[in-house]
Amino acid sequence: MYRHTRELQFTAKPEKPDALFAAKFQEILGGQFGEMTVMMQYLFQGWNCRVPGKYKDMILDIGTEEISHVEMLTVMLARLLEGAPGETTEKAAAANPVLAAVLGGQNPQHAIVSGGGARPTDSQGNPWNAGYIIASGNLLTDFRSNAAAEGQSRLMTSRIANMTDDRGVKEMLAFNLARDTYHQQQWMYGIQMLVEEGFAESEIERSNGDWEDAEAAHVFYTNEGSRAGEGLWATGNSVVDGQPFRTEPLRPLTDDQGILPAPDPLQYVTYDGSQGPGKPGNAVGGAVQQAENVVTKVKDAITGDKH
Repeated sequence: MYRHTRELQFTAKPEKPDALFAAKFQEILGGQFGEMTVMMQYLFQGWNCRVPGKYKDMILDIGTEEISHVEMLTVMLARLLEGAPGETTEKAAAANPVLAAVLGGQNPQHAIVSGGGARPTDSQGNPWNAGYIIASGNLLTDFRSNAAAEGQSRLMTSRIANMTDDRGVKEMLAFNLARDTYHQQQWMYGIQMLVEEGFAESEIERSNGDWEDAEAAHVFYTNEGSRAGEGLWATGNSVVDGQPFRTEPLRPLTDDQGILPAPDPLQYVTYDGSQGPGKPGNAVGGAVQQAENVVTKVKDAITGDKH
């Protein structure tokens, strides 16, 4: 259950309206790395978390805080849009909000769609997309994604802050920058604790590590003339097992040329016939393939083949 408090987490009052800046400001609200993304990312991670206690509570606490950040940004946007689309020198533009929006560089949807309010979009008017969020159920990989999201969010906020001299906007963004600084550390400490408390083997995601190709886990493949082999990723030791990394030229490790099978003739694919006739796809063929897959899985279970 969530409770709403009328007061914002932090003051969101610009010194003066600025519809042009508002169009740019939309990016840190509804962009890929905006506040809407981290809000939804943390909420879904928290709701799906299967570790009751401090981890679940921490994720939901920060997710709830991000709701307040979205609210702050929407209020700031509405205040920046006060009187939009703003003054222009052309009388025609002054009499036509849509024309003024286009000529002045304002987001026309602020004038047409939202009536001078914020929208769940980025600075180009692209709708916010749920595909931006990551909520895998694995806290290690999710926390890494969260730290990266906070870093990108802070970078966008910092760039936006450099585009205005409005003290009111800058004061709020200074608070947002500080929260992003803290949140990055929060997720990194979370990763450290997951390892210390046995929820992760190491800071590296290692599921099915018992049968991964161990040799390939220690090689940096490089191209001729590249200096990338000078980095620690090529000269250091693995954080998983302590074994040294090595550098090898990037080359084929197989004779598989990636030749595709014959296509379904009913799909009318351009085909040279080199792989023989294709099999028409139908419900019966799908059922047969499924049965063959089941047989293969049973054989693997009996022989102990995990591949």
